[in-house]
Amino acid sequence: MRIAKQTNFDKLEELKVKINDQQYLQVAINRIAVKLSNEIVNRSGKTK
Repeated sequence: MRIAKQTNFDKLEELKVKINDQQYLQVAINRIAVKLSNEIVNRSGKTK
């Protein structure tokens, strides 16, 4: 059985503010894109 973690309402409010900040979202999306691109490049370079 899995027990849910307690909700940290301060962190939740902080995240709500961040997701409405276009600059924050752009940086976050860029970081995700770079990480995914690196993963694709690294996997395609490995031999099967």
